[in-house]
Amino acid sequence: MDLWEKFGVREGLAEMWQELGISAGTAIVVLIALYFVIKWAVKNGMMEAYKKMEEKRMQNNLKADKVASDSKVEDEDKNRKISEEI
Repeated sequence: MDLWEKFGVREGLAEMWQELGISAGTAIVVLIALYFVIKWAVKNGMMEAYKKMEEKRMQNNLKADKVASDSKVEDEDKNRKISEEI
């Protein structure tokens, strides 16, 4: 009994693998390795995108804090001028 038949692979696909000289066991190992490589690449891509989003969020927060502190300083300056006039 051939492993291709055991795993229920279609005849055309099994013939293609056999013409390439790849056994069923080797094909399974290659597919498993390919699965983990793709999984690793997707995971790293998502982590990189998340880091970029966090950096952008931090920059926006710093800009917002700077604007808020600048407006607070301006308000304090206006209050000092008003109190000096009185």
